[in-house]
Order: sequence, then structure tokens, then C-alpha cells
Amino acid sequence: MRSTRLVSLVAAGALILTACGGGGESVDTGAGGGGSGGGSTLVAAVGAQPDQFDPHVTSAYPSFQVLENVYDTLVVPNPEDLTMEPSLATDWETSEDGLTWTFTLREGVTFHDGSEFDAADVVYSYNRIIDEQLQNAYRFENVTGVEAVDPQTVEITLSQPTPNLPALIGGFKGTAIIPEGAAEEYDLTTEAVGTGPFTLESSDASSTELAAYEEYWGGPPSIDGVEFRYIAEPAAALTALENGEVDWTDNVPPQQIESLEGNDEVELQSIPSVDYWYMSMNFAREPFGNPLVRQAIATAIDREAVTEAARFGAAQANQTAIPEGNFFASDYAPFEADAEAARQLLEESGVQLPLEMGLMVTDEFPETVTAAQVIASQLEPIGINVDVQTVDFATWLDRQGQGDFDAFMLGWLGNLDPFDYYHSQHITDGVNNYQGYSNPEVDQLLQQASSETDREARKDLYDQAVQLIVDDVSYLYLYNPNVVQAWAPGLSGYTIRPDKAINFEDVELP
Repeated sequence: MRSTRLVSLVAAGALILTACGGGGESVDTGAGGGGSGGGSTLVAAVGAQPDQFDPHVTSAYPSFQVLENVYDTLVVPNPEDLTMEPSLATDWETSEDGLTWTFTLREGVTFHDGSEFDAADVVYSYNRIIDEQLQNAYRFENVTGVEAVDPQTVEITLSQPTPNLPALIGGFKGTAIIPEGAAEEYDLTTEAVGTGPFTLESSDASSTELAAYEEYWGGPPSIDGVEFRYIAEPAAALTALENGEVDWTDNVPPQQIESLEGNDEVELQSIPSVDYWYMSMNFAREPFGNPLVRQAIATAIDREAVTEAARFGAAQANQTAIPEGNFFASDYAPFEADAEAARQLLEESGVQLPLEMGLMVTDEFPETVTAAQVIASQLEPIGINVDVQTVDFATWLDRQGQGDFDAFMLGWLGNLDPFDYYHSQHITDGVNNYQGYSNPEVDQLLQQASSETDREARKDLYDQAVQLIVDDVSYLYLYNPNVVQAWAPGLSGYTIRPDKAINFEDVELP
């Protein structure tokens, strides 16, 4: 899940780091800030605890739920159509050859420590990611230089045209701007110094607290602060909302979505997302490096049944990553659930049955547990015994990073561009290619697509790459979920977004 707002989870996407702030001890961030005086505190129930707060290092969605409200990027997705619009940059232009992008920066912006924002902070932030090869360095692979032309102007030079550069640097807070020298002055795993509408005040094993930043360039928030309260069980989160203990949650039991639509005690909204959920197998662990074994598993799984069990209709089964309706979506779907055909593939693979497979999931994303149980029941008849390994999210992240798994399941969240959906996950040695996939043809296609400026030609390149990725079962794609969130009646100013970014600066409590 994006780890990786990708993020991969991405979700999205994920990292190898263990959780911070554990053991019940509060972490005082020392940040400034204060209430706006009129709005009290919004309590948001979320399913998992942040692993840490360094935006350039984490790729865990629970961290970005918080960081979305603390940091800013140069540009930001529009909440409705996800096109890029100004944030810390007020405008930008591209040279005729597409190799130079010039960004004009917003004036009068201050960081939470009181320092003034200027071009030096952008140069420092991006060079930190690039030079230290941090989590999002792959987003800058075409960047040859980041230069401060003057305090209000930044110039980014490229080795080849990069039409999706705004999405790469502004799609989520993994490319946030921090003050020059901040990584040396602060412990960014537990502290945060952004320019966003809220300051990070404290975090412990039960909650994270933010305070309104009065000097926010977009105007102070309407509320005094936000408390992110960790409630892993969806039913408990919903009960807390119905009882008035929390004001907002994205941890809604899928099986209750339909009944909640007529419930006056909650305001519920559901929209299609840009996310995808998937399973992946460790190519370094036999027999999962054998393509016939992976294809047998992909053939045995009934995605429609998995989707229904995990999301109760609030998702669409898919054999690729990008959801239907997106220009870059592919209708490629070579696998049809067929136990007999799956058994035949296993016989051709030469593996000895029964085969044991550990499938790592986390109860902090309960749908992974449910989906894994259904997958286990579908694989058992073809001779594969699945051990569903349910761990906390910090352990999940650590084991993924260490390669300590047969297979795992999670999602990539907040994807904006086909690059986000496919590049770092499937290119050889990609930062999020934890499964160890390598196909030189895919590498070439993904590299070409990343710099192709013609939209139709770019789609054709991604379509070719996707067919190989799916055939090789680098990822076994399952479904694209809806974004489902609920809040207290009378709460206003909140916009549900397809990228699952959570912004509370405009919220007013009833």
C-alpha cells in the first residue's frame, strides 16, 4: 500500500522499518503550534500505527495518513480528478526539449520551527532523497540536477523527457519539502518539521496528536487539532463512531457498508479508488521461483470470490493493477479460475505435492486476513497447503524487507500515474521489488514508457509490459477497492479522495 500513498500501500507499498513509538511511551516531538481557538479536536480512528515520521524514508500508509496533514510538496493532486495543481510551487514551465523544468515558489511560507521556506529547502530535500538513495530515489532517476536559481525559483534538469515529473514529485508526501539541514538537526523518525496545516505534537502506541499551525500559508485550520487513534478492528472503529467517541474513520467493516447507507448516526461515502491489492511470491524461495508454480496458483485463485469475501462488493476484481476507466487501464486477463488446469501446471512444474506455502498478512489491514483465508481454501484442493501468517504491521514490514516470506499480501495506495503502478515494483532491483522479479524485456519497456511523451505510445508500452508482468506472475493482482470512509453527521469541510489522501485542514466539527 503506498507502501508504499503506494504505494504501494503502496501501500502503500512498504518498508523494512519496525514501528516507532512502541512500548506505550509517548514521543514528545517538541514542535511548535497551537490551537486555532474555536474548533476543538477531531478524533480519527485509523487501523494501524505509523512506523515512523520521516517522509523520505517511510512508505507505510499509516504514516502518510498523519504526514499528509504535516508536510507539503511543490505540487499536489487535485482532490477530484487528481491532476496536479500548485502547492509550495505557484507555477511551473518546461523547456522545449522537455529536459528543464522551472518552478516558481510560494512566498511567505514558514516551517513549523519558524524558519522561512525557500529554494534551498527544495534543493536540500530532493538531494537528500537522491544522494542517500532513500525510499523515493527512483522517482528522481531521470534527474541530473536540482538548482536554486534564486530564493523563489528552482530548476530541475533531466537526462530525458519525463512527462510525469509533477506526479513523481507531488503525488504524495514521500517527496515532502523539509528545512535545509533538518535531517541533521532533528530526529525525523519521531519529529516532523513541515509547512503543513498541522504540527506533530506527540505519538505513542495508542494515538498520534497534531495541533493546528496558526502560521500555515493556506490559513489556519478550523479545528484545534487532530488525534489519530489506532483501532485495528473495523467493528470497534464503527462502534466508536456511532457512539460519538470518534469523529471520522476509514476503518469501516465492508460487510456493513450497504446497511450503513441508511444509518442516520453516520455519514458514509464510497467512491472508486486508484488503489490495488495483490499477492506476491518470493522468487528466491523454491519452488516459487518456478513460473509454472506461480501460474498454477494464479489459475487456481478465484478473484471474484476473494474480492467479494474481502470487500463485500466494494471492489472490482482485476488481473492488472490499474482500475477500469483509467486511460492506462488494461483489460488483459489471461487467468480463469480452474482447479484442474492449475493441477496440470503443478504436474508440469515437477514439484512434489503437497506443497507448503506461508502467506504473510497483517491484522492491521483485516481484509488481507480474510482474503488469505479464501485463497488458502482455493489452493488446498490443488495440493498447496497455505499457512496464513498473521502478524502486526511493523513485523510485516520488517519481514518483507528482509525477504523473510514465501508470499505476502497487501495493497498499493494513491497511485496517480502508470509509473506509480508498475515501475519500482517490477523493474530489476527496483526499490519495491521485494519479490525479486527480473525480466530484461520488462525493464526495457518500463524504461521507455517512463520517458515517452506521446500518450498513446506510452500506453502501448505499458500494455506490453503489463502482459509480461501478469504472465510471469510477478504480482498476482486481485482487485481494485473503493475508498470507503465515514464521519459524524454535521462534520463539514471534508472531501473523500480517490487517492485516499486524508486532509483535515478545512474540517469543521458539528
